[in-house]
Amino acid sequence: MTGLSRIIILALVGLAFSLALAARLEPGGLELQITSVKGCKPLLVLPLKPGERFTIHYYHSVENAPIWEEHSLDEKGRIYIEEERYLKFGAGMGRMPGVGRMVKRGPYEVIENMHMPTGDFILRVGSPGVDHTIIWRGVRKNLSAMVPHEAVKFSAKPVSMIYKLWRYIIPHPATPVLRSE
Repeated sequence: MTGLSRIIILALVGLAFSLALAARLEPGGLELQITSVKGCKPLLVLPLKPGERFTIHYYHSVENAPIWEEHSLDEKGRIYIEEERYLKFGAGMGRMPGVGRMVKRGPYEVIENMHMPTGDFILRVGSPGVDHTIIWRGVRKNLSAMVPHEAVKFSAKPVSMIYKLWRYIIPHPATPVLRSE
């Protein structure tokens, strides 16, 4: 092997190492995991971009009225509630002083612009009929059909670019399949 061949091989190895390191360290987005507190296997794994929203939709257990809670993640994986929308005030519903802005949108009362940190949180999933449903990129997953009466944890974390590429090639088994438009 000549001196020039060695230099070329070392340069290619160095370039490959640098690209792999950059892909490992470069931010690749976020991952939200919804996991039963009884087990460690995720029920849902949702790749998200900072600021992208996901919704928890359900029917109020007393009023049987539909409620939508929109959440987002920041670039560090912290969870925020951004908006609540409902037909009428029910037990535990309503405006929180100093949080968001109350508006009317069609028949719905809406608290918008909340951007209130929740951090990781636990949700007690209701029975079928309450229909706690996650809406993500147009896909709906009914937690009440999956794990009624169980507590689930919502937690998020940043992921590396290499992890994001890996999950693009081989999606997590708990990531819903997106419908093609």
